[in-house]
Amino acid sequence: MKRFRRHGHDSQRDKLKQELYQFNKTVEHGFPHQPSALGYSPDLDLLAIGTRSGAIKLYGAPGVEFMGLHDENATVTQVHFLPHQLELVTLLDDNSLHMWTLRAHQGVSELLEVGRFTLTGPPGAPPSVTRVTTVLAHSSGELLLLGTEGGHVFVVEVPGFRELEERNISVEDVQARIPEEYAPRRNLECVEALQEKPLNPRQVLIGYGRGLMVLWDLDRQCAIQYFLGTQQLESVWWMEDGEHILSSHSDGSYCSWSTTDGDVQSQPEKQDTPYGSFPCKAISKVLQFPTKQGPPFLILSGGMPRASYGDRHCISVIHSKTHIALDFTSRIIDFFVIREGEQHTGDPSALVVLVEEELVVVDLQTEGWPVIQMPYLVPLHCSAITCSHHVSSIPLKLWERILAAGDLQNTHYSNKPWPINGGQNLAPEPPQRDLLLTGHEDGTVRFWDASGVCLYPMYKLSTAGVFHTDADPNDNLNQGAEGEWPPFRKVGCFDPYSDDPRLGIQKIHLCKYSGYLTVAGTAGQILVLELNDEMAEQVVSATVVDLLQGQDGFRWKGHARLDVQEEPVSFPPGFQPFALVQCQPPAVVTAIALHSEWKLVAFGTSHGFGIYDYQQKNVALARCTLNPSDQLAMEGPLSRVKSIKKSLRQSFRRIRRSRVSMRKHQTTNAAKLQEINARLEAEALQEMELAPVQRRIEARSSDDSFTGLVRTLYFADSFITDSAHNTPSLWAGTNGGAVFAYMLRLPPVERRMDDPVTAHQAKEIQLMHRAPVVGLVVLDGRGVPLPEPLEVAHDLARSPDMLASHHLLVISEEQFKLFTLPKVSTKTKLKLTAIDGSRVRRVGVALFGSSRVEDYGENSLVVLTNQGELHVISLPAIKMQVHHPCIRREDVSGIASCVFTKHGQGFYLISPSEFERFSLSARWLVEPRSLVELPDKSTLDPSKARLRDDGRGYDGRGVSDNEVLQEIQKSLEGDGGDTETIISKSPRPTF
Repeated sequence: MKRFRRHGHDSQRDKLKQELYQFNKTVEHGFPHQPSALGYSPDLDLLAIGTRSGAIKLYGAPGVEFMGLHDENATVTQVHFLPHQLELVTLLDDNSLHMWTLRAHQGVSELLEVGRFTLTGPPGAPPSVTRVTTVLAHSSGELLLLGTEGGHVFVVEVPGFRELEERNISVEDVQARIPEEYAPRRNLECVEALQEKPLNPRQVLIGYGRGLMVLWDLDRQCAIQYFLGTQQLESVWWMEDGEHILSSHSDGSYCSWSTTDGDVQSQPEKQDTPYGSFPCKAISKVLQFPTKQGPPFLILSGGMPRASYGDRHCISVIHSKTHIALDFTSRIIDFFVIREGEQHTGDPSALVVLVEEELVVVDLQTEGWPVIQMPYLVPLHCSAITCSHHVSSIPLKLWERILAAGDLQNTHYSNKPWPINGGQNLAPEPPQRDLLLTGHEDGTVRFWDASGVCLYPMYKLSTAGVFHTDADPNDNLNQGAEGEWPPFRKVGCFDPYSDDPRLGIQKIHLCKYSGYLTVAGTAGQILVLELNDEMAEQVVSATVVDLLQGQDGFRWKGHARLDVQEEPVSFPPGFQPFALVQCQPPAVVTAIALHSEWKLVAFGTSHGFGIYDYQQKNVALARCTLNPSDQLAMEGPLSRVKSIKKSLRQSFRRIRRSRVSMRKHQTTNAAKLQEINARLEAEALQEMELAPVQRRIEARSSDDSFTGLVRTLYFADSFITDSAHNTPSLWAGTNGGAVFAYMLRLPPVERRMDDPVTAHQAKEIQLMHRAPVVGLVVLDGRGVPLPEPLEVAHDLARSPDMLASHHLLVISEEQFKLFTLPKVSTKTKLKLTAIDGSRVRRVGVALFGSSRVEDYGENSLVVLTNQGELHVISLPAIKMQVHHPCIRREDVSGIASCVFTKHGQGFYLISPSEFERFSLSARWLVEPRSLVELPDKSTLDPSKARLRDDGRGYDGRGVSDNEVLQEIQKSLEGDGGDTETIISKSPRPTF
């Protein structure tokens, strides 16, 4: 009966687990890593980005996001939306074409792959015959024209991917009537461009690599006109009137051709090289758009003088007398222009540029052409991310103050709204305001709105102004000098170069109730900042803390400390530093803790830890944790490069020492050794009986490097000396498995500024296996983790239970151990490494709410291991609840970057520029929910006539074939049909 009751209880617990825990990867925040292709649908108002890893991502209005992944791990080279449809086609570098659709399911659209296709040529044909170089999605929405390396054009029916062999265009058909005197006629090279003629979609312009352009009639299967260019062709562009063509070339020039000047044109109407007579780089793409009033916009990429500016990544915008070369910090992938009006035929309104490291949108209607701020796709890695910190449930007042400070930083952006607004965002409003703070290599901290699907930038804090650096604060604002040619203007915010690596941010802690912020860096600097709505000018003096505490024989070989500005520094509204702690030696700060109620900051490095009283601005404690063998801790991260020779030498010395000690032990203490072995065997048998799946863990040597490195710091008001009096305390855990507890004596409020804060060591715990301590949590009498500072004062948490005994949970890399307080005796433990060989890398406490019962929730421990697995462990029972694989075990940087939220969610870097968001909670889930529908057909451009399946005529208004033919004849006669004579005709191309 007992067994049955237990089984019933387990079933009930399993049901409760399903209501509490549910693992989902929900959304990717940031900018896609290694983008390779760009697409845009004016009809759907959606943007598409393909990547080198085979991902395809769609973006519309803020919150409207879709992602797909090709099965093939191949680069997406082109993305094309089918006009007036919910489909798009991708081309991969393995020469495969893939059809995707946005299909509605239960009121929400999903991006699904619905077909794939690879061209197959005639038997024995070389691969170049079918190697696709360019794709044209015909305006009918029913055809794809595929240009290849061999110069052929294949016509494929979609969405079924059926090749229409009778309509293919062979290179032999094109070459048949080319004048003999045209030198490149025998080798036209690949098809570089395919462009549909405006107002006449049955005619297509084919551009070949050697410079030839051919106007081809799809119905009559013949060439109508030849344009005999002689320069290597890069791109072509139709003017809206359908009577002029622009072509760009590899020598940095572009040409204008007329379609009304005869069947064969050997010279362009106009040729121009925008950047002079010196050798220039290729103009890879050229666009031109008319305006209702005034001259057109001419936009081209590349074309810079090769010798002087060949390394620049530029797009030139020319309008009337205004000429600007937009200078980007990374390689240009592609760009397009958004136009005004429902049918997108009005004046150009925005230029959208995809470069390797960011997306930039330029407002073409506001004077000066400012950049439009991004609501998503913001490059998180403007400077490399070095750490992150998440804060849940931000109070409204603090939120508004941070937003206001951020708005003052964004005055250089355009006031125009975001121009891409396709789809409907159906996701519910976020239930709370969440902040994600990222620390960066250049000494900045960026604040992001992480409440919903879009990771929106709110505010940027820079710490570099406190120190003397070589950085010029106006570097990013420097524009080209007046009269300079080319007229460069820097755009974009990606700037991966740091003037001083010591500025890098390593730890961040924000108190959401008081508005105090602590930021720690690479050179041992800890800044304490407070939020100020006004500009302030002040001197930030440094308090130096010697963590070696007079230890002899240690000499710091790493970087020097940063020099602090001695003059008053002007700080803009926002977070402003008022206190600075400088650790000596200036090693990387490895742990910080902030207690805003006690006005204390704790900090730790590889040499020790300390407490700083930021109200009195003095040091309350400095403790050295160095082991005599920790010589590596004196070398510093920027100077320490362990050579293979040194590593091997240390390994051999360790082996030699162990052998010598074993030999000595065997000869002098044989009896004692037998006794120890017998005891070990007995203990091993006992352990095997208790946990038959556990493996034996070798104890770590105290000689291992960095045993004194401080991994975690924790403030707690608990019972540390006796069970009758609770006192403030600081707990510190080290890399060598040691835990230090210090009792703090705080002066009464009326004497807080006069009497010093004192700290006395009360406890010290040494874990047997010396595994690094990665987390410390004190549980109150109800088994609930102690609330955050000021959380109870703001009525946002229950007061901790001080009647029953408290417990200390020590989380090491290998196990979870619960101690009673104040006696510090072991109550229970859970071994992790002994069971599956994994080690704890990240840990956090989270409240999991029930998805069924509104007011039920459980506090649990969330753990990420070095295997990339997530575990949820119950508190205070310390029992495993669920575990899920999350991150690849090889992705060391992803595991190291993981940060947990207070409600069972988390973020980790899947690339230098992207966070993956996941959730372990069944109640709290942030994921995109979007619906994309075709626009009303009445808003579509009536000039885009629909081509029949057999390609014989138009079928846009349900008229008969005879009427269609009459319409075509009339249009030919009215448009000067005498110039559109048939040059060559072939019933079917042959290869």
